[in-house]
Amino acid sequence: MGTTDNTGDTPEKLLADGTAALMAASFSQGDFDDAQAKLEAARARAAADGDRRSEALALDKLAMVLHYRALENNRDTSNADAEEALFRQALATQREIGDQAGVAESLFGIGLVHQVLRGDWATAMPYYREALELADQHADAYVRSECYRHLGFYYFAEEHDADTALKHLHTSQRLREEWGDPRSIASGTLTIGQLHLLAGRHADAARDLRTALEQMEQAGVGGRRAEEGAEWLRRAEAGEPAPGV
Repeated sequence: MGTTDNTGDTPEKLLADGTAALMAASFSQGDFDDAQAKLEAARARAAADGDRRSEALALDKLAMVLHYRALENNRDTSNADAEEALFRQALATQREIGDQAGVAESLFGIGLVHQVLRGDWATAMPYYREALELADQHADAYVRSECYRHLGFYYFAEEHDADTALKHLHTSQRLREEWGDPRSIASGTLTIGQLHLLAGRHADAARDLRTALEQMEQAGVGGRRAEEGAEWLRRAEAGEPAPGV
């Protein structure tokens, strides 16, 4: 990995570059080492400049680096405490300076740690609900999309209510379309197709999974995600249950 002279860049520019690198890595279009280095540079520059908002946002994104690394390693929980600590450090600053959009993002991140890594929906849900309430008022479309997405997962996994789950996932998808990143749109379509298959709705699953694979190809998303989507589509078309069911 090469180095870039970013001595003249602002915290906002470094943060934007680091966030873009993180998103690319999450879709197997980059690497997490690059994202982490850029976000560390953003955090350091923000701290030096006294830019507390950018520093907190960089901490939030550094926590997400740990989260995506954990997902890449079969939900490895070895850094769950460190991830939560970063989210909480960001949250404390965001509450102090009144950055409500940032508060929503960090609350959502704490929920992720509890739900995804620790399997604790009961602890996660108050964070998710508070995050959504603030996000709907203050946050961007992507953060709002993520909140609705995980509420959808809750209704399916814990309430066994596929219709309400899909309602939340479709709201999430509309927000992803508003956000405009084709990789995120493809990911949202994939999730909707997967939930249809988990609910035993094979025709609906096959339709959405075909669309997802087309969107992924157009967005340049390959690797593990594309392979996973292809296997889910095969099962939907063959009338088989979802993997692991």
